[in-house]
Amino acid sequence: MKRLGIDIDSETLRLALTHRSYAYENGGIPTNERLEFLGDSILGFSIAEYLYQTFPDLPEGDLAKRRAAIVSTRALAIIARDLGVGEHILLGRGEAQSNGADKASILADTMESLIGATYLVQGMDAARSLVLRFVAPLLQDSRLLGATTDWKTAIQEDVASKKLGEMHYQVTGTGPDHARSYEAVLVIADQAYGVGHGPSKKEAEQEAARNTWLQIHPGEQIPLG
Repeated sequence: MKRLGIDIDSETLRLALTHRSYAYENGGIPTNERLEFLGDSILGFSIAEYLYQTFPDLPEGDLAKRRAAIVSTRALAIIARDLGVGEHILLGRGEAQSNGADKASILADTMESLIGATYLVQGMDAARSLVLRFVAPLLQDSRLLGATTDWKTAIQEDVASKKLGEMHYQVTGTGPDHARSYEAVLVIADQAYGVGHGPSKKEAEQEAARNTWLQIHPGEQIPLG
């Protein structure tokens, strides 16, 4: 994991990358869940401190929404995918065959365990630096804005209030069962709007709903949730 820019000894790094499915199949060896717990706390504190110092005029509610957005499963999965973390995660056979290396929850948990491992090996300053280097920039990432918003509900309410017509999702899946990917198109009154992609129907539909909201509200500020 040279892309992290942190020196972590091989034993600690292996632990940080050991998913419980792999541990179960290999005699109940230790998993990365304790490191994940530690990393989650460090992540939350580091981002809260960063937001407090960076946005001195924002009220508590807005700070909380921004923190929720950039410590979310989606945010951490974005970072993990950008870094290629998935290819290094130790997974059990079943999880590996079901494309676990690209599941947002597994990627996010592994990022937290890597933050925890960084803290154990290099200390708090290094762990905080890691968080700020990879997580804080997501405040400006278009893939993440509104990450805590339920876009399917938001667009459904929007379509209803504007009386735009009936809406539904057209979803298609491609690839083998163990590595399925989906494309969703949101159709309103027989007109195609936003398109979304993801490893699950739910994620593809959420992205399609978000992209539809952007089409209907060009130039407007994205809700934070």
